[in-house]
Amino acid sequence: MVGAFPDGQSCLNLAAARLRHIAGTQWSTRKNMNMAPLYAEQTETAGAVA
Repeated sequence: MVGAFPDGQSCLNLAAARLRHIAGTQWSTRKNMNMAPLYAEQTETAGAVA
């Protein structure tokens, strides 16, 4: 790994470019998990008395 990046800034630039690519493509709109069941459970347990 030594010598792969001349300095920390070049590593940061590469990571930022990758994040910009992800944010600008369809990947940024993809949902990996359906959160509806979790929200439903949260609203059901919110009214419960412990």
